Amino acid sequence: MRISTVNVNGIRAAGRRGFGTWLAHTDPDVVALQEVRCPRAALPEDAFGGYHAAYEPGERAGRNGVAVLTREPAAAIRALDPADYAFPLARELRDFAAEGRYIEVDLADRPLTVASVYVPKGGLPAHLQRPGRMREAPDGGAAYERKLRFAAGLSRHMGRSRRAAAAGGREFIVMGDLNVAHRELDVAAWRRSRQAVGFLPQERAWLADLLGPRRFVDVVRALHPETPGPYTWWSWLGTSFAVDSGWRIDYQIATPGLARRAQRAWVDREVEGIRMSDHAPVTVDYADGELR
Repeated sequence: MRISTVNVNGIRAAGRRGFGTWLAHTDPDVVALQEVRCPRAALPEDAFGGYHAAYEPGERAGRNGVAVLTREPAAAIRALDPADYAFPLARELRDFAAEGRYIEVDLADRPLTVASVYVPKGGLPAHLQRPGRMREAPDGGAAYERKLRFAAGLSRHMGRSRRAAAAGGREFIVMGDLNVAHRELDVAAWRRSRQAVGFLPQERAWLADLLGPRRFVDVVRALHPETPGPYTWWSWLGTSFAVDSGWRIDYQIATPGLARRAQRAWVDREVEGIRMSDHAPVTVDYADGELR
């Protein structure tokens, strides 16, 4: 069973840069997408390569948007809507329900629940903001606090979804752009990034607390425990891509039963020599085992 995740940074732009070619060549069974950034009515014909798509575009045109692509129509689809769940939706997530940041499906052909998530980028805490030294205008730490609220709600939601999946005999995997690099191995220039958005202590602590041998496993890191990267994001600016000075911020986070079946993981930096996005697809091959 082959599972992929990629932040496409706009499905229409990614399509022009080779998304369809990558999809046909990789031939995944399941794909999680983030930043689809397209209203349903404007999706190009065959935008998702013939896969069945569960898509949550959100209400802000041209922003966010998450999807899960499957070979068979999903048995169930859940967005951030309290009516979709048999348990209470984490209160922190209610403010994000219309933003197209989370979607979750139960596969029809395997006992597996799959989620795609796009965590807000965030910002610097107030004490690190220096006017004139920031690309964005200082906001007193509002974007930073907002990201942490989403992250806290996501942790609770993932725990509840994990338990619900287990009660139904299903494994659970959450994939996507978490906009956090967990360890020093996950940032090429980690020393100068210690006060950078995405590598701040509280962000890293949140991700560390999310993981645990009985809860969730960072599948790629489990397969490559001491390897720098593999990086999944590089700035469009400068030479960071050419010299592989990137960040690993795109993840496959799985329940231990599924994580134990992971056999191989890789990152596709380019599609026939072309960058599809500022992110790259992360793919893992899992042994089906009892999932069939």
